[in-house]
Amino acid sequence: VAGSRNPVAEVRDPDCGRPAICLAQPSRNVQGIGSFHPFRRDSHLKMAQNPDTAVAASPRLGKKLKRPFFDRSVHEVAPDLIGATLLVNGVGGVIVEVEAYHHTDPAAHSFRGPTPRNMVMFGPPGFAYVYRSYGIHWCVNFVCETEGSASAVLIRALEPTHGLAAMRRRRSVPDERALCSGPGKLCGAFGITIEHNELPLDQPPFALHARTVKPDIVAGVRIGITKAIELPWRYGLRRSKFLSKPF
Repeated sequence: VAGSRNPVAEVRDPDCGRPAICLAQPSRNVQGIGSFHPFRRDSHLKMAQNPDTAVAASPRLGKKLKRPFFDRSVHEVAPDLIGATLLVNGVGGVIVEVEAYHHTDPAAHSFRGPTPRNMVMFGPPGFAYVYRSYGIHWCVNFVCETEGSASAVLIRALEPTHGLAAMRRRRSVPDERALCSGPGKLCGAFGITIEHNELPLDQPPFALHARTVKPDIVAGVRIGITKAIELPWRYGLRRSKFLSKPF
């Protein structure tokens, strides 16, 4: 299923002419992103003109992730998403928490077979699976593994880095730590709805960028489920202030 949204215009810094904003590169001896702050509060960097999609003072983006990235075990993809940057129409941030769901897992929506709601999970990898939780909040998942496997990664929390003004307007929450600290919260901040279901993750309005530094990842049991509660398939960035719940 193809979708088309207006991509965010490329921002160029007038001082250096590079795309987006010229940022200082992290030290070569950085071992994880838990202690690496992407920008300084007193940075002299210039802000983009559009506050809703600004990329000023944002961390350097890695290469774009394509659909083949998701064509492997969900247990490999899930931890590899920690530290990656997810953008939707230019608004987004660094993924700090995810959960893996395999088709053999009783807690997975695909466990009992295909339905009109979960059909995208049985399709090819690299597409968005969006559903409403408890009839209230939208949640976004990334479909993984070969077609028919019906496995996916739930995006649970992010550190906002792009378009904070738009996020605050959508959620009416001033504290950036509370903007995306939960699957429903982040979808509200990003403006993700059922219209994003079945869209490819490597085409607008979605954009995924690989992490640029190695994160310190922690694993634990998943949250808010009643089946297979013992499985340690929740992954997160150790000591992140933006988690939905501490590990």
